[in-house]
Amino acid sequence: MTDKPIIGFIGLGYMGHGMAKNLVEKGYTVFVKGNRNRTPVDSLVAKGATEVATAREMAERCDVIHTCLSNSPQVEAVFRGADGILAGARAGLVVIETSTADPVSTEALAAELAEKEGHMVDAPLGRTPKEAEAGTLDCMVGADEDVFERVLPVIQCWAGNINRVGGVGAGHKMKLLMNTISMGYAALYAEVTVLGAKSGISPQTVQKVIGSSRLGNGFFDTFMRCVVDGERDVHKFSIANASKDLRYASNMAAAADVMTLCLSAARQYFVHAEATGHAQDYVPWLADHVGALNGIDMVKEAEKGR
Repeated sequence: MTDKPIIGFIGLGYMGHGMAKNLVEKGYTVFVKGNRNRTPVDSLVAKGATEVATAREMAERCDVIHTCLSNSPQVEAVFRGADGILAGARAGLVVIETSTADPVSTEALAAELAEKEGHMVDAPLGRTPKEAEAGTLDCMVGADEDVFERVLPVIQCWAGNINRVGGVGAGHKMKLLMNTISMGYAALYAEVTVLGAKSGISPQTVQKVIGSSRLGNGFFDTFMRCVVDGERDVHKFSIANASKDLRYASNMAAAADVMTLCLSAARQYFVHAEATGHAQDYVPWLADHVGALNGIDMVKEAEKGR
């Protein structure tokens, strides 16, 4: 690999656009492949990126490819399709898989890529599209140590807090642990805010008291800015993706033969919201859903205190 490897990027959504933009702005040659939404593709091409039609073409031309997709079936399709990454992979290719994915799938794809003398790096993301645009994401990395050292300068273009947590697959496992905590927070915050509203404690009071105590944290802050302050788009992460992540975490627990009562309880809120037509709502909107289950309109409750 040269000092400036040629970079590919597949998946230009809320997170991927900012990550690819930072790579272009740091002077890398970047090839991109988008989906139906032309806006992020056109934006990156205007900045100097080059669009390709297939993942196969990207693999034939790039040294490092990023994938930033919604789930493991999408990642598998990009790898295994007739015009996928594996069809064009050559010795030395590194794929940095930044989706929140099923570790079993990740390890299988890594083995298939290794047969082409390529290398998998699983590097799922923490934080939000705001940090993606700023190049300050959190990143937990699963990779062989020598491969990690080779791609670290690339990852540093879009991440500020980078931790290698083990070999291939460990990054996705760590991400599922992280999202179990965050989605557990979301379920708990929704539940207690609704309980408070029905018991005479306003959402504003919950926000103030908890936010100023040792129980406050960044996730609580953004969650309550949505629920209480009406910043509906402050956390652009869908209930469908949250439900998927908790499903993968449940699979991971089953494989490890671990009892996970809190994980299972939190997952039910997301599964129910998804099943009742709210899959594309953002995670903090879970408070609306829990409120409706308990006969209360949380948007109106929050408006009372403004």
